[in-house]
Amino acid sequence: MTREGVAVLLEQMLSAAERAVSYVEGMNKKEFLFDQRTQEAVSLNLMLIGELANRLSKSDDSFAAANPTLPLRQMQGMRNRIAHGYSEINMDIVWETVIVSLPELTKALPSIIQSARNARLESSGDA
Repeated sequence: MTREGVAVLLEQMLSAAERAVSYVEGMNKKEFLFDQRTQEAVSLNLMLIGELANRLSKSDDSFAAANPTLPLRQMQGMRNRIAHGYSEINMDIVWETVIVSLPELTKALPSIIQSARNARLESSGDA
């Protein structure tokens, strides 16, 4: 996959994370645990993030090694748990993910996206 393709996947990941965080804005955990619609909206975006992590891992072997702070395996694991066992999803974990992990992800991704774009520009300059 090209560096541009990597950047596009990362931008989609950032958008999904931002959407999920926005869905719980102003909510507390109790409200979240009683709001099935928000749970499903957040879960859908977590699945998307996991699917994008899977595509990044499979399409660019060097990406994961170059970005060890990006929890690709955990993202994929969350996606698999949601996709294959929705009735058994622990919404406490989903809440912690959207409150703690996704804001961290939204802070980290812009520089990773920029690095992917810079790598693309450097490699295209060499051609």
